[in-house]
Amino acid sequence: MIGCMSEESQSHADIDPAEFRRVLGHFPTGVTVVTSTGTPGADRPVGVAIGSFVSISLDPPLVGFFLGSNSGSLGPIVDAGSFCVNVLCHDQIELCGVMASKAEDKFDGVDTTVAGGSGAPVLPDVHAIIDCVVDRVSDAGDHQLVVGRVLSLETDREESPMVFYKGQYGSFSG
Repeated sequence: MIGCMSEESQSHADIDPAEFRRVLGHFPTGVTVVTSTGTPGADRPVGVAIGSFVSISLDPPLVGFFLGSNSGSLGPIVDAGSFCVNVLCHDQIELCGVMASKAEDKFDGVDTTVAGGSGAPVLPDVHAIIDCVVDRVSDAGDHQLVVGRVLSLETDREESPMVFYKGQYGSFSG
């Protein structure tokens, strides 16, 4: 039966977290920055680097990303009720580093525009943007899956996207 697991197979005690990370690091992922206006009344927007972005459905158009349950960005994004996914280009490693940091104001010196539907910041010169409203949030272990209903999307740059593979950032050429 699909989805049925024995009690024994449900145990994760035998999986070393470092080995789990190392092995799954062999799967390349795209790199995005999720931005949001943040909790209503907040004095600054939210931005967080995400490597676990996924396309979910065509009808309705849904995308999602995973964020640690303890992330300080989770509440403000959910409270805002909307977000924008900024797909980074290979040459935006510095911007990625800022958005992955714990800096108090990640947008200081970043020349953003505003996404039409969500009002979230759009980062400059990104590969693509996907503007969304929060559709639902679900528990996923020590993370939360944030599902967004796509309001609009576009791509302008033809640069290679940023890819994360085996603990390193790089590019894809095809």
